[in-house]
Amino acid sequence: MAKPEKIPPEEPKQELKQPDAFQRVGAEAEDWLVQRQRIVVIAVGVLLVGGLGAALFSYTSARGEAKAAQALGAALAVLDRPVVPASEGEQPPVAPGEPAPFKTAQEQDDALVKALTAFRAEHSGTRAAAAAALPLGKAEYRLGNHDGAVAAFGEFLKSAAQNDPLRASAFEGQGYAYEAQQKYEPALAAFDEMAKLNSGGFLAGMGQYHRARILILQGKKDEAAAVLAKIPTEHAASSAARLSTERLALLAAEGVKVPTPAAPADSAQDAG
Repeated sequence: MAKPEKIPPEEPKQELKQPDAFQRVGAEAEDWLVQRQRIVVIAVGVLLVGGLGAALFSYTSARGEAKAAQALGAALAVLDRPVVPASEGEQPPVAPGEPAPFKTAQEQDDALVKALTAFRAEHSGTRAAAAAALPLGKAEYRLGNHDGAVAAFGEFLKSAAQNDPLRASAFEGQGYAYEAQQKYEPALAAFDEMAKLNSGGFLAGMGQYHRARILILQGKKDEAAAVLAKIPTEHAASSAARLSTERLALLAAEGVKVPTPAAPADSAQDAG
């Protein structure tokens, strides 16, 4: 009997030896998805953590600002303590737990500078600390620390919004501090910046008035008279207008030729 013919084993098919193009693409796609899934999970985690961090920062910042505002109120409480000079006789009774009155205004300003300086160091970077630079500058000026006053007013101006109405007061303080040091050019620059602001109330026209004062100190009386003559027209019924009229009278008494004030714009139009 013939032996059955041995059938040689079939050669493995090509696709079994190595993955075909579709298999390779499928495997690579799976790897890509796995990798990207990890990246997406990490990215979402970062976004969630970042969002949480932003919310936490906002919350912490708000709490920090509120805490700083309260601390500023406590620092300014120095101004609530009365000043009762010893020369006025017997000191008024002090309630238990209350601080004694200040004996001099200088003593009060010393305490205010100390309180505000400590407050600004502790709450640096807050809006309250930036705002505290203004009363600090005024106290430094009253104490005769003119360099400290200029620096404090400058810090307030650096952080204050351009439309902050207190900028005029800060420029005025800077001008006064420079003037006290006889630094007339920077004083003029500060008062000119003050004049550019749309200040109302008592400060209306005061930038120009201060400029005229400095010009008089520099011996430029004719130029000062020209500045003063415009103020009653441009800022009628203001304190600056009254002060300018008084200064013009003094200059005229010294023989300075005072320009005739220009007529108000409305009057000029009516005359035409």
